[in-house]
Amino acid sequence: AAIARNFARLRYNILFPQTMYNGPPPNYVELELQIVPFLAATLYKVFGIHAIFGRLIAVAFSLATVATVAFFGRWLFHSRIAGLTAAYFYAVFPGSVYYGRTFMPDAAMAFFLTAALFAAAHYFVEDERLTAKSTVWVTALLSLAYLAKPVAVLALVPLIAMGVDRARSGIRLQPLSATVALIVPLLVLAIYDRAVDSHAQWHWASGITRLHVLPSLHDALTSAGALATKLAEFHIMLGVLRDRLLGSIAFALAVAGVAVLPWSAPRSRSLLWAWLAGALLYVFVVVTVERVDYYMLPLLPLSALLIAGLAARFARMVRSAELAAAARYALLAILPLVALAALVYSRSPVAEYYAYNKAAYRNAVALDRSLPPDALLVIGHYGPDVQYYIDRFGWEEDPLLWTPFDEQSAIAKGSRYFVAIEANRLYRNIELCAWLQRFPLIAAPGSWPVYVTDPAKADPNADRFWRAFRAAERAGRGRAFLDARGVCITRSSP
Repeated sequence: AAIARNFARLRYNILFPQTMYNGPPPNYVELELQIVPFLAATLYKVFGIHAIFGRLIAVAFSLATVATVAFFGRWLFHSRIAGLTAAYFYAVFPGSVYYGRTFMPDAAMAFFLTAALFAAAHYFVEDERLTAKSTVWVTALLSLAYLAKPVAVLALVPLIAMGVDRARSGIRLQPLSATVALIVPLLVLAIYDRAVDSHAQWHWASGITRLHVLPSLHDALTSAGALATKLAEFHIMLGVLRDRLLGSIAFALAVAGVAVLPWSAPRSRSLLWAWLAGALLYVFVVVTVERVDYYMLPLLPLSALLIAGLAARFARMVRSAELAAAARYALLAILPLVALAALVYSRSPVAEYYAYNKAAYRNAVALDRSLPPDALLVIGHYGPDVQYYIDRFGWEEDPLLWTPFDEQSAIAKGSRYFVAIEANRLYRNIELCAWLQRFPLIAAPGSWPVYVTDPAKADPNADRFWRAFRAAERAGRGRAFLDARGVCITRSSP
């Protein structure tokens, strides 16, 4: 939402996304192609800034994925029941419902990934002659999927698997068309990354990969202990997938769908196996480091298809059984009952996702009204919602880890306010809290403490207080020094 607002207000160029929380503008960041924010910003230009546009765009992509999964399931398993089952379960997965309306890129990525693999499956499995039109469709959808979020590159695994299957079956592969479909989307992604990297001040994706993901993978491949730890994290994240994205019943059905794959007769079994392998490999390599549930969204359309295959197999078994018609109908009635149970019992694990902090919104809006329109600030709290409401550029930081040197650097770059949202964490950081005592404090009833970090407004005796605190701290009495003066009192202080 903040990036969309910055597109509309500052620079209407999809290659120049700006965040709010890494200092003063311009604050260009290395991110995926901002399809949803840029579409929202375009609507902002016409109708004004209303975040509902971003949510509606995400909802549209999510509904498009429901329809795509329906056609995908019907085609893949030769079954209308499979198509309806795939659409239903994708529509009611807790992860689909929640992340299908959040102002984020993931709904768009899930749509383009699903559509690209559906088109590619037709391309590799059915088309005797790979036409130029088919090649263009697959290439375009894969490019958009990779650009929407690079996690979609895991599609390479099922694409290669289907290509190998086609070659083994004796059907001519047409190397030029296949190469275009596989290579051009990667080139498009590389060109985009290079363009954004050239002016980004904050290298988000490459920084996480270089500093966290690759070292973790290296350790796991070279140390038995690190591998055991990573496998434990992998198990934890599969539990998150079960509880938060699929629901326990749907997760069990998806696992059962994997178990019956050898007997479910899809048009391309390798598509499903390779999609599962690529997604699980991604979870192992990346999500065990960046432990975020929505990073596993590519597993949702796959899970819907696996459940669809299970339903199609069950329906065929019932129809072919030598039973009375009433018995068949009774057995088939199990399908909607299980579907209903999957919906009912998937809600409680994600109930907390729908909690909304009204006090935080009220405080942020009140603070927005009291601050100058161009004020830079440091927010002592992780979470983009508060800064979005305050509508100011600046820094989001953990007040327990932020240091006086960090704060001085922010002040040198123009910050004039420190918002102590998590005040108790600030008070436990005795060095920073003691250093901030040099500045006047705004503490309106019911709102957050705000230090006015303007050097011109600093207390003339601030350095004397700071030197006394440092001396007490060296003697091991820093906490007692502050308590005696009635400042930075934590809930655990006497």
